[in-house]
Amino acid sequence: MVTPQPTDPDAPTLVLWDIDHTLIETRGVGRAIYDRAFPAATGRSLEKLAQIAGRTELDIMSESLRVNGIEPTDTAVQRLAAALVQGHEDARDELATTGRALPGAAEALQTLAAIPHVHQGVLTGNLREVARIKVEVFGLDRYLDLESSAYGDDHTDRAELVAIAQRRAKEHTGTTFDNDHTVLIGDTVNDVKAALVAGVRVVAVATGKSDAEVLRGAGAVNVLPELTQVERVIEMLTCSRSTSGPR
Repeated sequence: MVTPQPTDPDAPTLVLWDIDHTLIETRGVGRAIYDRAFPAATGRSLEKLAQIAGRTELDIMSESLRVNGIEPTDTAVQRLAAALVQGHEDARDELATTGRALPGAAEALQTLAAIPHVHQGVLTGNLREVARIKVEVFGLDRYLDLESSAYGDDHTDRAELVAIAQRRAKEHTGTTFDNDHTVLIGDTVNDVKAALVAGVRVVAVATGKSDAEVLRGAGAVNVLPELTQVERVIEMLTCSRSTSGPR
């Protein structure tokens, strides 16, 4: 394991946020939208939904089509993606009244947005337009650069999204964010694994289905119970190499 060492507190740092169960929770609205979107796209009811947590939407859609007896061709996947985007657009009010931003999420984003060298984007399994709708509904988009981000329709492999986000951030800001100054914040084992495989730092938040022990077991050294401890988030962001992942 690499011993954490202080890093330059003023070095540009790219912070990539997961969305579901890290910043927000839909409280069942997301599943309801899937139940409505699937027959709209395929003409069949959704009998079984693929496992969702920590996966990219491309992966989820393909498996969901397959386990419901539909070949996941490009056309079938594109139709389902379009139906999911429209479903979230139509459900903005439902999402706002039933779902919520998680405790401390807005405050953490706002605090980090005030730090000049921190640049915040998202790294999410959600489709790009679904991610936009979700953060807009809860007023979180004002703190996030959705161009310096990566989404579940960019690649099936979550770890590959890290390099995509870094490249987009460089294109959008003119700043190169190396692995030591890129931090992924998420709530699932797959978030932790993606960071370790990509060679970037990770802060795990135990606000999803994985508790702190499970997240540490996956390789996360920096684990928070929730985002209300904003000062701890900042402390973790200013500590270099705190995981044993590949460089």
